[in-house]
Amino acid sequence: MGDRRRRQDLADAAAALPPRLLPWARDGKSCYLSTDGGPNSVLSRLADEMEAVQLGMGVNVLESADRVLSDPKSPHSEVRYTALRLSECLRDALRVAESRGDRIPESDDEDHENGPTLPAEAFG
Repeated sequence: MGDRRRRQDLADAAAALPPRLLPWARDGKSCYLSTDGGPNSVLSRLADEMEAVQLGMGVNVLESADRVLSDPKSPHSEVRYTALRLSECLRDALRVAESRGDRIPESDDEDHENGPTLPAEAFG
């Protein structure tokens, strides 16, 4: 089984399809997806859906946190619970951002150190 996995990893690397960081972890360890279907594979689409769910949950938790934190009489236990949930959501959002950033193709442009440029008209 290990040899098969190694061959798949080599094939993915040769095809310029690096393993995808998945939006979940097991026991604090990162999970990666290596597939020949690229972004259109069933598992990639499932990961996309999971990312959307996690980000949506983050929006809901943030709205709840706004209510709890704006009330100076919120009990300590409720504030603590809110902070724990915000921490979970931030961790999920950072994992999604890292995964998406890893999938952005490298630019061939030599001037990429200066970042993107916009025409003056874009600023009104």
